[in-house]
Amino acid sequence: MSILRSRPVLRWLVPVAAGVAVIGGGAAVGTFAAEAEPSLPPRTAAQLLVDLQTSSLEGLSGTVVQRADLGLPPLVGLVPGNDLTALLSGTHTLRVWYSGPDRQRVALVDTLGQRDIIRNGRDVWTWESRGNTARHRALGDSKGAAKPEATPSLPATPREAADLALSAIDPSTEVSVGRSATVAGRDAYELVLEPRDRDSLVHQLRIAIDAKQHVPLRFEVLASGSDQPAFEMAFTQVDYRRPDADQFAFNPPPGVSVTEETAERPTAGRPAQVAPGRDPQVRTVGDGWTTVLVARLDAAAGQKPTAAASQKPAAAAPGQKPAAAAPDADLSKLLGGLPAVSGDWGSGRLLTGKLFSVLLTDDGRVLAGAVTPQRLYQVARG
Repeated sequence: MSILRSRPVLRWLVPVAAGVAVIGGGAAVGTFAAEAEPSLPPRTAAQLLVDLQTSSLEGLSGTVVQRADLGLPPLVGLVPGNDLTALLSGTHTLRVWYSGPDRQRVALVDTLGQRDIIRNGRDVWTWESRGNTARHRALGDSKGAAKPEATPSLPATPREAADLALSAIDPSTEVSVGRSATVAGRDAYELVLEPRDRDSLVHQLRIAIDAKQHVPLRFEVLASGSDQPAFEMAFTQVDYRRPDADQFAFNPPPGVSVTEETAERPTAGRPAQVAPGRDPQVRTVGDGWTTVLVARLDAAAGQKPTAAASQKPAAAAPGQKPAAAAPDADLSKLLGGLPAVSGDWGSGRLLTGKLFSVLLTDDGRVLAGAVTPQRLYQVARG
């Protein structure tokens, strides 16, 4: 059964490609405005790592600019209501406020409209300007509850991105000190992480660290064979004073529609997250920089698409607009345009970017990673 005829792949392709792309992008997008290198006292990579781990931040506010061009096909619009795919390309501006682990706010302001996520103690509010809708959730335990995310699977600040990168440090990673820099008017050291395994498509991760506050101010990802960032997130303005409490109070705009949610239920519009190791149809192969995610699609596991998935949209009643067409046809056309590949592992289609590869096999598997296609073929044989 060709994977192009399997509807489940239409649900898997976007999150798999997006998940792989969290640490990278497609073509280089250019750097932020360069400033003269400051003269700073020497510090080793080990000292910088200690600085990051021991830094204490009471308050912060600022503007973060994210730039990315992941080299993905035009997925935006094929997945209605999914802002994640739009954030994986172009330039986006976020305003952030932080006043301890239980008071945080992130505001995304760009062509997507404005979206605010506010945590104030146990209360979490999400407001979207498009449609003027809001969601409210009361956390059950403010001590153990995770902070709200600005967007699913994507970091909102250089610090969050740096935390993800630092968790990947193991013997497969070479850690060094790069050039000093000036970011948002602050002198900064640069910590460089580089994979030792050449099967990885990531060349380097660069983290600019405030020389005094020890806070990550800029996060960059470089692809193999390139000396320019493919993904870049940096403060353009930062203030380490504790923001006023008013910044974390949600004041509903006139006419807003508010939906109350429980802490246990997934946020509307987002599927519940399942760890790969706990999902019988999802597993990982390898570790570190060359980890490959392998997903077994339900149609390939002997299940037929549901009746709802195979039904055609209902005809519109007289005087009503027809329902929006599902993205399946457009995405099937997109998949059909991907290069066909084959080998002793089987056959399928290949989606590639400078920092990721996704293999969709005709026997119903999706293999993805920040690795070369050859690495995916090797795993597919196993």
